[in-house]
Amino acid sequence: MTYLRYAPDIEKPAADEQETIDGIIAGMTQQSETVEKREHHAVRASHAKSSACVTGELTVPAGLPPELAQGLFATPGTHPVAVRFAQGPGETLGDRVSTHRGMSIKVFDVPGEKLPGHAVDTQDFVLATGTTFPSGTAAGFLRDGTVIGKSTGLPEGVKSAVSSTMRNLNKALHAFGTESAFADFFGHPYSHPLADSYFSQAPVRFGDYVAKLGAVPATESQRSLSEWRLDPHQDEDGFRHATVAFFRENEVVFELKAQLWADAERQPIEDASVDWPVSVSPYLTVATLRLPRQDAYSPDRVRYFDEVMTFRPAHSLAAHRPLGSVMRARLQVYRALSDFRHRENGVAAEDTAGIDRIPT
Repeated sequence: MTYLRYAPDIEKPAADEQETIDGIIAGMTQQSETVEKREHHAVRASHAKSSACVTGELTVPAGLPPELAQGLFATPGTHPVAVRFAQGPGETLGDRVSTHRGMSIKVFDVPGEKLPGHAVDTQDFVLATGTTFPSGTAAGFLRDGTVIGKSTGLPEGVKSAVSSTMRNLNKALHAFGTESAFADFFGHPYSHPLADSYFSQAPVRFGDYVAKLGAVPATESQRSLSEWRLDPHQDEDGFRHATVAFFRENEVVFELKAQLWADAERQPIEDASVDWPVSVSPYLTVATLRLPRQDAYSPDRVRYFDEVMTFRPAHSLAAHRPLGSVMRARLQVYRALSDFRHRENGVAAEDTAGIDRIPT
């Protein structure tokens, strides 16, 4: 298969993109202020409620083909990692409101040229359930974020009803062999967080190439969770409790995969709402993420992950620069909202340089 090469001119920013990004930051900051008043604490503007905070190793195998042996994956070896699993909303809600989920990975001991402003040897991959970002572009991000922002002050019961409606919509669509990424974003199934797959949703530079990334469960014990469903009426923090219980007894393994860019028409760079067909370019394994049995929610570690540590697309090698409209927005939005959260809480943010900084 022939893959397309990265070049700076594959990105086509809109003329008013910075104005749009400024609007996203203003709107999401206002949303965060609303949540802070209610919770008396500033939380992440998305993926606020963590379900597991763990450490492990990422192993890059020898013998990858040249198109996959790029950037971080060019050199075989094993890297320490920190991984945070979380629910989607930018507020602390009960698990009745089951929306998209996040999996943030910080890879340590990664030398090489970094993006401006990133000064330590780490690489962050910020992933979420769903292969696409439904808003598609920065303009769509602003539009949809405005709707979410206006709903932040609504009672939790209303949010639960919306989530249920979206979940039921996708159940109906599944009968016809399809589904809505937008519906899944707001109404994800009550599935086990360690049985889900997670994706970059938008493309990144992949050395000489371009790719979307994914993390796919790789053990039989995780796959055996495929039919597990939470009853949120029995446990409003059930996703956390189930995840922590699983880590107590089992190793968790994900295969990290890359879907290389091969067709500029069917795999657009600037519209993250378009699913890149696997018939055009399949997801191929580039590394294995192993998370051993551990206490996945020890108080000191959770405080460090949730209050101090930052995960951002901008924490990146130049070889894995985020690409496209949504990613260019994220480069600025994550930093601005993190600055707000840490400032409001009186906590110094840390671009964690080594695994030794993480409490046991």
